[in-house]
Amino acid sequence: MARVIIIGGGASGLVSAIIARKKNHDVLILERNSICGKKILSTGNGRCNYFNDDQNIKHYHSCDEDFLSRIITDQRIEEVLTFFHQLGIIPKIKEGYYYPYSNQAISIQNTLVEEAKRLGVQIVYDTFVSLIKKDLSGYIIETVNETFQADRVILATGGMANPKLGNDGKGYSLAESLGHTVIKPLPALVQLNTTGRFLKEWSGIRADVKIKLCQDDQFVQEESGEILLTNYGVSGICVMQLSGFVARGLDEGKREQLVINFLPQFASNRQEFIQFMDDRNQLLSNRNISQLLDSILNYKLVHVLIKSASLAGSIRWDQLTIREKSILASCFVEFRLDVISTNSFQKAQVTSGGIPLSEIDMETMESKIVDDLYFAGEILDVNGDCGGYNLTFAWISGLVAGRVGENA
Repeated sequence: MARVIIIGGGASGLVSAIIARKKNHDVLILERNSICGKKILSTGNGRCNYFNDDQNIKHYHSCDEDFLSRIITDQRIEEVLTFFHQLGIIPKIKEGYYYPYSNQAISIQNTLVEEAKRLGVQIVYDTFVSLIKKDLSGYIIETVNETFQADRVILATGGMANPKLGNDGKGYSLAESLGHTVIKPLPALVQLNTTGRFLKEWSGIRADVKIKLCQDDQFVQEESGEILLTNYGVSGICVMQLSGFVARGLDEGKREQLVINFLPQFASNRQEFIQFMDDRNQLLSNRNISQLLDSILNYKLVHVLIKSASLAGSIRWDQLTIREKSILASCFVEFRLDVISTNSFQKAQVTSGGIPLSEIDMETMESKIVDDLYFAGEILDVNGDCGGYNLTFAWISGLVAGRVGENA
């Protein structure tokens, strides 16, 4: 029996504790909060979207993307579902999104904590780990009030997103003290701040769009969905899916630009928009351009977009020159926004960056740099899309890391 100490009692830490205890190890969790799984309670708007049927690898991101397919395997995905089934969690599945049948995140958090306790996992709350040292006998872990010894350690401290939950990045400095490097942590799944004199005018408007991200004028990724226009820039799931790329690009000094199609149902490019407007003009006689679009988009948004084309809403479509039609089309289906920053970690759902996957054995989640040190969850350089992917990675990495010493 080995003494296993897990630093961090979040999603991945709880899972690794349960698995390690089932392997008959003596398991202790050191948790800095007064409860374990605090971040779980805030996921999925309090409902906890803990899994998704669509496990395409494209939903996961890392600076070492070649390693992802070695972590997110079909076998491990099945192990996640089996794990929750054996815990008695019955899923409520909506369009591939998994929630506990109670629709309460506390159901997942409470089940994991109670299972860990039932198995005999010890938990020390409100404890802050200040130092880890490795010697010939194992690990010495120092906290403010006490010193612990362990044969093996699992670092599951999380990242830096939402620091009010205790995510301050301390795990990175602990890992660095043991010889690891850290890819700069940046906010992901977060809102974007943009330029534009019209931001106050469109604040509060929602629209269904297609949105492309370009870095230094090179296409990166496209998303579809509802966008929220704000007085600082843009938000919404489709924006947040792009935010990790944006944060990394801005940090590297790249120009980050969003290209928004506000009429994806009717036109995919400028020529299609012009044809659409020609048809509208034939159908609806004696209407100005604002009136032709009034029933399709929010009237305040129509005003902003027409104004961006330096046109008056009172002008008729057939009075526009070819060039003016093209400029107006560009504003509606290729509207460009320069991104100047992301919102802070206080607003972010997850962290981009962390411990490089190249420094981790993908079969065991053990460090390649120091023996008997394992990693799980958001401390690693993996971030997922909205839709249960970040929790899925937490479950998978926790399941694997919890098998500490299995291949020793």
